[in-house]
Amino acid sequence: MALRVLSVTQNMRTFVRGVDLIKRYKSAASLQKTLLNIPATQVTKLDNGLRVASEDSGASTATVGLWIDAGSRSENEKNNGVAHFLEHMAFKGTAKRSQTDLELEVENLGAHLNAYTSREQTVFYAKCLSKDVPKAVEILADIIQNSKLGEAEIARERSVILREMQEVESNLQEVVFDHLHATAYQGTPLGQTILGPTKNIQSIGKGDLTDYIQTHYKASRIVLAGAGGVQHNELVKLAEQNLGKLEASLLPPEVTPCRFTGSEVRVRDDSLPLAHIAVAVEGCGWTDQDNIPLMVANTLVGAWDRSQGGGANNASNLARASAEDNLCHSFQSFNTCYKDTGLWGIYFVCDPLQCEDMLFNVQTEWMRLCTMVTEAEVERAKNLLKTNMLLQLDGTTPICEDIGRQILCYNRRIPLHELEMRIDAVTVNNVRDVALKYIYDRCPAVAAVGPVENLPDYNRIRSSMYWLRV
Repeated sequence: MALRVLSVTQNMRTFVRGVDLIKRYKSAASLQKTLLNIPATQVTKLDNGLRVASEDSGASTATVGLWIDAGSRSENEKNNGVAHFLEHMAFKGTAKRSQTDLELEVENLGAHLNAYTSREQTVFYAKCLSKDVPKAVEILADIIQNSKLGEAEIARERSVILREMQEVESNLQEVVFDHLHATAYQGTPLGQTILGPTKNIQSIGKGDLTDYIQTHYKASRIVLAGAGGVQHNELVKLAEQNLGKLEASLLPPEVTPCRFTGSEVRVRDDSLPLAHIAVAVEGCGWTDQDNIPLMVANTLVGAWDRSQGGGANNASNLARASAEDNLCHSFQSFNTCYKDTGLWGIYFVCDPLQCEDMLFNVQTEWMRLCTMVTEAEVERAKNLLKTNMLLQLDGTTPICEDIGRQILCYNRRIPLHELEMRIDAVTVNNVRDVALKYIYDRCPAVAAVGPVENLPDYNRIRSSMYWLRV
């Protein structure tokens, strides 16, 4: 009788497991079908080299923008900060519109006009009603081609940027990452800050701004991206009308190689309550085949914040240790990519006395990625990575941003179903291999700000980047 009951129980478990597998298969099939049915991203190249890319979802709103392949990496020591300065000047009037006219026109459309500068890209974009896309494209084209760059506006904006720099100085995460780039890419353009040094901001004039535009704002380095209620053929016509006269560049943009240097910078300030620390190794560029496995490894380390709780039940080993042993206030792993290099690492905020313990746990987790990461962990990380990627594409503006960035980086937009397949193809051996390649026995870059007396010296940090076992 006991054997009979056991047999029934086993059959029941097999049945439940089978139902569970069917549900998973249906869920995966449903996701695959959904991803395949997402509107395709259409791309057209104009005669002057400018690329037009869009995804038409038929929404009542749209986001259109100009993605320019130029940022602070395209600057030198003398004009560092000019790309960001130019971003500010773009909204200060053109040959056709005064600043007041421009602001009123955008307000009357009920649209939002914005811009930002990164180390490799400058972006100007507008979010508006679908019917107002032609006007939005015309305004964006006017901004990048006909900015007035008046001396009075330059002087006024100079003080605005200097005030912005003071605000950034109070954001310690920004400060730490600027220091991290400065030490990791010392002596190269990627080591420069986006805002530039104070002395440059005080001296940048109309000539510097004009030279930067004439050098880098070439049609072949610009993408007009659109998402939402945008018809691609109409967007191409608008590009031809408004941007067709942009000068083409016969030569590809020159990319200065940026060497990575294992090194550190510490700014000890015991008046601060918490230590802010970033540790990174050299990662890979956007187009490198190791990028997806490194993203999975990055997701495995994860992120955690004490204010959100749940650390003791978190799947991330480092999050559990942080919660149970009170190691830090928060941490987040990152995988920052550029054209030919990248930074893969972790940023954490902790009490002064916990610097050494937190770093020990971080490096232990890194070594575990290189040697003992399990298949179950990798599967979980892959699912979480796919979820995060889909969540980041919620709205016309994130989709437009994704289109513009990918066209500049890959010269195409990777379809979501292809991206899902590439993530699914990552195995536990792939993760171990990239961890051994990029992390194991590598010299890290370290940036620390605050009461960091208890942070181990660089030689000890370096010696923990490998394990010696008998």
